[in-house]
Parts: sequence; C-alpha cells; structure tokens
Amino acid sequence: MSSVDVTAPVGTLDLAAAETAIAQLLTALGQDAASDRLRATPARAAAALIGLVASPGEPSVKPMPTEGYRGLVLVRDIPFQSLCEHHLLPFRGCAHVGFLPGDSLVGLSTLARGVEHVAHGLQLQERITQQVHDWVRREVNPRGAGVVIEAEHLCMSFRGVGTADTHLITSVFSGELADDSAAQAAFFGREVRGRD
Repeated sequence: MSSVDVTAPVGTLDLAAAETAIAQLLTALGQDAASDRLRATPARAAAALIGLVASPGEPSVKPMPTEGYRGLVLVRDIPFQSLCEHHLLPFRGCAHVGFLPGDSLVGLSTLARGVEHVAHGLQLQERITQQVHDWVRREVNPRGAGVVIEAEHLCMSFRGVGTADTHLITSVFSGELADDSAAQAAFFGREVRGRD
C-alpha cells in the first residue's frame, strides 16, 4: 500500500487515500486488514469519516420581517454530531440557539442548518459554540444572541476516566442577552419567570 500524501491541500477529500490510511492504521494496531472480517472495514470507515468531516455548506439566510415581534426566538435541542480533533472520536449532543430580533427574523430550520454546517469537520465543542454564535450575529444581526451546547464526548466516556453519560456544557451570550439571566435560563431549560 502507498502512504498517504500529507501534502494534499487542506479541505481536499480523498476517499481512496482515506481507505489506504485506515487499512494501514488497522495493521499498525495489530489487526489483519486483509482478513475476511476486516476487508471491507477501510472503505466503510473512510466513508463514515468523510461523512462527518464534509460540510453540507453554509446555509443561505433569508430574512423575514419581525412584524413587531421583539421577544426571544429560541430553538432548543438541535441535534448535532462531530469529531473531536484531539482523539478523532465522536461527540454528539444538542444545541440551543436563540436571538433577540433586530430588524428581521429567520426560519427556524436555518438555525439548525447553521449548527450542522459548523459542527462538521474536526472540531472542539467550545469552538462550535463560538462559531455558531458568531454566525447568528453575522447573518441575523440581532439585538442579542445566545448559544448553549450540551454534548457527550466519547474521548471521555470510552477512554481515560471512562465517565459515561457525562456532558460538557458550553455557552456564549452577547448583546442584550449577555446580562439577561431570565432569558439565559431558557437556554439551559430552566423556567423563565416574568421580567422586572
């Protein structure tokens, strides 16, 4: 087998090279990549990994009039999955994305597509949180924006201390949401009480 060309441009997806690299990894781990039980593994694993790192592309944002609505717009429990750039193990969870409208609203599925776009690739949860927040600020131009992400990381669940069902929570709030604890509570799933 030939070695993988590490000089290939970043962002280039090469299925054949990925299959070769996975076969080499299996061999390096003491496995017989040519055995009947593992012969198809490099192709399956390469396709799965490419599916996790290939971005679906940045969603188009079509602003809609607010029709006078000024309250919180929050989409909770947007599922996502990604690959940890430190261990190449998956992490998955849900994102809660919201904003206080400025001059426009956006479709709810647009926020979910934004999360999907950012989560693809080799990522860190903290970076995803910041990137989704920055995307909302740039594309929606709200009075305030917030993102909370909760995820389980297999690099923690399956290795190291092996703490299954432990979730990392990350958050970013800006604008009018930065100091609004009542609105922030909605992102964390707590009851929102009337404002003073």
